[in-house]
Amino acid sequence: MSEKKSDKLAVLIDADNAQASVIAELLAEVSKFGTASIKRAYGDWTTPNLKKWKDYLHKHAIQPIQQFSYTTGKNATDASLIIDAMDILHESDLDGFCLISSDSDFTRLATRIREAGLVVYGFGEKKTPEAFIAACDKFVFTEILREKDVPTQKSESNTSSLRPIIVSAINAVSKDDGWARLSNVGNYINKNNPSFDSRNYGYEKLGKLIFDLNYILVDEREFNDDSSNVHIYVKLR
Repeated sequence: MSEKKSDKLAVLIDADNAQASVIAELLAEVSKFGTASIKRAYGDWTTPNLKKWKDYLHKHAIQPIQQFSYTTGKNATDASLIIDAMDILHESDLDGFCLISSDSDFTRLATRIREAGLVVYGFGEKKTPEAFIAACDKFVFTEILREKDVPTQKSESNTSSLRPIIVSAINAVSKDDGWARLSNVGNYINKNNPSFDSRNYGYEKLGKLIFDLNYILVDEREFNDDSSNVHIYVKLR
């Protein structure tokens, strides 16, 4: 059996609006979605506030793209990234883009890329405007990439906002008997809630989160072979 083709991705970083210290974890996250064929960071590299990026750029082979700030109050970096993204979209054989920023200015860019049939992964802080999050196929909050520094607490109040999301997903993909395969539930949630990630609630995997929800019944069903693998099915109590 041949291996699944790895998607080729363009990773475009708004260095004025992203943290250099989380770039290693961020690129590791990107590798879950595909191969970073293009890695570029945009900003005015003559300014002191971007000096901390230098070591990270070299270490991770990220190409710095210089954009001078010609006018106070105008974000030339955003414009440069957007223009570059459109050039890449039309000239490169890619499968998707990773946009690294918490800035809503990239909302239309994300929408345009998806209109062209490519996937968009967004990465930014929890302060990112909802419009940009919704414009992406998947959005990852960079806070969860700092697990060792800022652990997420597991609590009933932390997962209470999940209930309508989980219930809606199970209702949408369940069979007539009410049981739904967990993988189908996860796919439905991700398609309708780009920022959903079990790590936001203190769980590494969706399965572990589901097991802790008292309004969900879980059934582990063995494969029809000699392996010890199981399918996980869930149902509302």
